[in-house]
Amino acid sequence: MVIKNLFTAGGVVMWPLLGFSVLAVALIIERVVFWVRINRRQSRVVREVLNLYRLNNVVGVMDKLQQNTDLPLARIFLAALELEKPTPEEFRLALESEAQAEIPLLKRFQNIFETIIGLAPLLGLLGTVLGLIASFASLNIGDVGGTRTTNVTGGISEALTATASGLVVAIFTLLFANTFRGLYQRQIARIQEYGGQLELLYRRRCERGGEKSYTATK
Repeated sequence: MVIKNLFTAGGVVMWPLLGFSVLAVALIIERVVFWVRINRRQSRVVREVLNLYRLNNVVGVMDKLQQNTDLPLARIFLAALELEKPTPEEFRLALESEAQAEIPLLKRFQNIFETIIGLAPLLGLLGTVLGLIASFASLNIGDVGGTRTTNVTGGISEALTATASGLVVAIFTLLFANTFRGLYQRQIARIQEYGGQLELLYRRRCERGGEKSYTATK
């Protein structure tokens, strides 16, 4: 009953706001699952891969990476390590190219979040304006202080429901969007850190040994 009254007070804009809130919750759940999976496993997997690579256990490295292809850094490492005897420059370019390809996946739904954050308050304001127009339209100048004036006062209070609802949706979405943005920036820093470590190991091996590549051959 309370929800029904809320939608009646907020007017027609409450329906798109409901759609925005449902969409935001669904996307937030997807992103939470995505980032929890990465933060729970990726650092451990990458450290194990780097340790195996230091020991020149290429087979173990490839097996470990292929078992964790759902992780961004595993896919980035595979893109470079699957090359057949690349030069250090080719190795670096492979790492950088795959890292760039991972960015859209890490920033997924960010534009949708920004759209919801921008439009939800505006829809709420529109609902309030429409409610005020309807309230004042029922007011007669000669009836000041009468029952219709009371109705207008109540109508103004109800019309503000739309603005409050729009702000709630925007604030809720903004909180998670900023959290995901912070996780994205931290992930980019880790990609640069671990990618740099792998590249350094590869360059050192190329300088020490006679082979140009210590990656798996096809």
